[in-house]
Amino acid sequence: MKILLAACNAKYIHSNLAVYNLKSCSGKYSPQVVIREYTINQIRDEILKDIYLEQPDVVCFSCYIWNISFVKELAPDLKKILPETDFWAGGPEVSYDAREFLRKNPAFFGVMVGEGEETFHELAGYYIKKNPKNLKEIQGVAFRDELDVPNIVHTGWRELMDLSKVPFAYKDLTEFKNRIIYYESSRGCPFSCSYCLSSIDKKLRFRDIELVKKELQFFIDNKVPQVKFVDRTFNCKHDHAMAIWKYITEHDNGITNFHFEISADLLREEELALMKTMRPGLIQLEIGVQSTNPETIKAIHRTMDFQKLRMIVDRIHSFGNIHQHLDLIAGLPYENYESFHKSFCDVYAMRPEQFQLGFLKVLKGSHMMEMTEEYQILYKDREPYEVLSTAWLDYGEILKLKMVESMVEVYYNSGQFKNTLVFLEQYFEDPFQMYEALGRFYEKKGYSEISHSRMRRYEILMEFAGEHSEIPQEGLSDVMVLDLYLRENLKSRPSFASDQKPYERLVWDYRKAEKIPKTAHIEVFRDGRKFLFDYMHRDPLTNNAKLTDITDEVNKNYGNV
Repeated sequence: MKILLAACNAKYIHSNLAVYNLKSCSGKYSPQVVIREYTINQIRDEILKDIYLEQPDVVCFSCYIWNISFVKELAPDLKKILPETDFWAGGPEVSYDAREFLRKNPAFFGVMVGEGEETFHELAGYYIKKNPKNLKEIQGVAFRDELDVPNIVHTGWRELMDLSKVPFAYKDLTEFKNRIIYYESSRGCPFSCSYCLSSIDKKLRFRDIELVKKELQFFIDNKVPQVKFVDRTFNCKHDHAMAIWKYITEHDNGITNFHFEISADLLREEELALMKTMRPGLIQLEIGVQSTNPETIKAIHRTMDFQKLRMIVDRIHSFGNIHQHLDLIAGLPYENYESFHKSFCDVYAMRPEQFQLGFLKVLKGSHMMEMTEEYQILYKDREPYEVLSTAWLDYGEILKLKMVESMVEVYYNSGQFKNTLVFLEQYFEDPFQMYEALGRFYEKKGYSEISHSRMRRYEILMEFAGEHSEIPQEGLSDVMVLDLYLRENLKSRPSFASDQKPYERLVWDYRKAEKIPKTAHIEVFRDGRKFLFDYMHRDPLTNNAKLTDITDEVNKNYGNV
């Protein structure tokens, strides 16, 4: 008897904590449980072949919005080549409409509903030990009645378990090389955000803190590059969060980065004081702002003090050691185009390292799903069930926001154009209007459907600026050269860069006298400033070269050309 736990991840770098938790909870049945991870970008025939060669008796798929169609397309063909195999599904994409899912997908025999660890343990016993315990006695499953196949039996949702009883999912990290490790120290959420499934689980549960420390030490000892906590609001319990942040600070190995999703306005002085002492890059914070419209915040049942949040984000930013990722969601109730414009500018002003513009996803089981008629929300039938229009935002406006999102992703979130963007912003009423104009330019030129190199992205900015007579070409050229050399020591100079030949002797004399290595770069700008780019010492947050203004030193000791 063999049970195969199958995960279809969005990318290779991701891993699926759910299937590892299920195997860890299978106990004595574990030797007969195997895990296979795939990606939705793989050729389906490769996955069919791999699962077929395993010859499993049971296959359990972990289902989410990013893979549900992929899984539903795989299952019928798998059932044809493995007719005696039982196929099960689990996860948020099937838990809230288990009966309907089974009616529409005849290849599947059953669904594990909700939290699956204890349910899977009993299900494994049913198959492996031929446990006489009837499936109807296992709580948390929906399945086809073998005596009356059209009839679907649903045993109800299982009572939530003690999170500390879930065995540690990671033993051998060999297969996780170059992949993100996901970790869970709590389940549930104290908030009731109407668009989020986590708000349904109001019973907050925390893993025993001594157990958590032991497991974090395992990651630290193994020098894991990144551990991403999946806790929905990590800092909702001060003592729990503080204990973990203290531990990773005191046991820092200089390599491992820990990612947390937090509510910034809940942070206390004690936590901020500790953060200030952390190694640059030890932690990164994801902060969901979603909107700065008070009416919207109230409608989505969110608790947020934006003024306090802004002060805290600015304060963390001043530490210079923590990457912050801020989120907005377009398509929320009472947020029209102008309101989103304002929310964008409010958040952009905080200059996060990453600025994520998302679009409302109407998830099964969420309160937002219940409010679609009242809010006149139209959304895609297929996952990710993304908003198409609302009472406040039409589809044409959604398309305009999509272009803004694309430009922010390319130019802001890449981190490659920081000085260039600051320079350009001063020629527009606000940053949002700059990204709007840039998006329109991409569409007019047909650039939005083409993949571009990094250098080409800079050249497009020069073209864009050429249509705005108020933007000085030489000034823009200099800040683009600055951004380019901050990232790498270019092998060939860009076409728009200024001529460096007049400064060759000056630069050579300085290099020789100061013993500047060939790996470093010196640039003389049109305004006479001279900068040294040191690629051996990079900023741990941005990966930019260390930048030193050597203008005065060079002018004083080597002459000013």
